[in-house]
Amino acid sequence: MSSTIKVLLAEDQSMVREALAALLGLEDDIEVVAQVARGDEVLAAARANAVDVALLDIEMPGCTGIEAAARLHAALPAVKLVVLTTFGRPGYLRSAMEAGADAFLVKDAPAAQLAAAVRKVLAGERVIDPTLAAAALAEGANPLTDREREILRAAADGSTNAELAAALHLSQGTVRNYLSTAIQKLAVRNRAEAVRIAREKGWL
Repeated sequence: MSSTIKVLLAEDQSMVREALAALLGLEDDIEVVAQVARGDEVLAAARANAVDVALLDIEMPGCTGIEAAARLHAALPAVKLVVLTTFGRPGYLRSAMEAGADAFLVKDAPAAQLAAAVRKVLAGERVIDPTLAAAALAEGANPLTDREREILRAAADGSTNAELAAALHLSQGTVRNYLSTAIQKLAVRNRAEAVRIAREKGWL
């Protein structure tokens, strides 16, 4: 490994991405060698540029930063993963760790803290925002199954049961049962509230 840490930056907001790249570029031992705006471009960019560390925003088109982290971890396990979020949702932290993330930080952390995190994960350390870590422990595990999460995500646009069933290749009764179970687990009145609560907690 060279003495310069090669970093991939994945962030869909160009102003934020360029600001992060400029700040990291001020560090003598860090070089941002690739920038992408979509989650589904992360793996190819990481491969093409032989990166050491990938900084991944959660909210991206193509696929989320957490999904990109899982793909990257599976394909290139040596690459260290730092997940960045605007939203301090406890469920995101748990999902990111399950996807193989080495660090989880909020985007408004000081630049020096981000640079330090890049160095620490490369040295084999794990870096987690302490406030988010405490919140995640207090929140507990995501009660929703993968299928319940899939159906709630699909229901977020207001699709009917018939439309959901057609899109997910399930029967309407099956869709109704999954939605009902998710609503019960989240102790809410309807699917719209279930989607909102699950999103707020970072469970979707």
